[in-house]
Amino acid sequence: MLSKLEALILGIIQGLTEFLPISSTGHLYLGRNLFGLEEAGLLLDTMLHVGTLIAVFAFYKDEFTKMLKNPFSKLTFLLIVGTIPAVVIGLLFKDYFEEISETGVTIGWEFLITGLFLWIADSAKNGYKKMEDISYKDALIIGSFQAAAIFPAISRSGLTIVAALWRKLDRETAAYFSFLLSTPAIAGAVVLQTFDLVGGAAGEEISLSALLVGIVSSAIFGYVAVKWMIGFLKKHSLKPFAIYVWVLGFAVLFFQFTGKF
Repeated sequence: MLSKLEALILGIIQGLTEFLPISSTGHLYLGRNLFGLEEAGLLLDTMLHVGTLIAVFAFYKDEFTKMLKNPFSKLTFLLIVGTIPAVVIGLLFKDYFEEISETGVTIGWEFLITGLFLWIADSAKNGYKKMEDISYKDALIIGSFQAAAIFPAISRSGLTIVAALWRKLDRETAAYFSFLLSTPAIAGAVVLQTFDLVGGAAGEEISLSALLVGIVSSAIFGYVAVKWMIGFLKKHSLKPFAIYVWVLGFAVLFFQFTGKF
């Protein structure tokens, strides 16, 4: 059974890596295997995503309050347009993505691909667009990159930041919009996972106290990661993250090749 310490560590991993451009799903897969929790189950994943959803709602509380007061605002429609590609791809290929996520056979290569995108995008000239300058075309293209992050070790935040930089958003706005766009994606994942839970796919039994530890740690470290990353990207390079996921990707491939993973 999942211990409180394991839940704490996995919650920290989920919270940080959901918003750092290094892939939360890939890191959670590695974390579960490290603890021998391959069958920790859908319930744990769902609750950890609830934690990061709480974090992003807390950070963007002013934006969501404004959208509730004015549901037909431009920002509302930007988020809808940006979410459409992930919804379409996710529903069409749900079974396929679930299969490769369970086996983890491709995550080494996916870490390498994430690093390549981060490295190339970091060399782009600084953009000029602020939040008020984002077009529906920008949102659709950034959302299309988000859809590619359905692969387990392709970083959602990484690819959306990359796409935003290529669409000439300035670096701070690129991170800001990326994390805001994550909200419907994370919420959608929680809803789909909840339906699967109702259908009996919970996995192994997990105590309520361990789940609460996981949710709280995921929420706290998710909030910290959002705030830190927006400030970091304003002045710093993405290349350290690219190097990190390259090292991790090659390590995973090595251990897979030698049969130790």
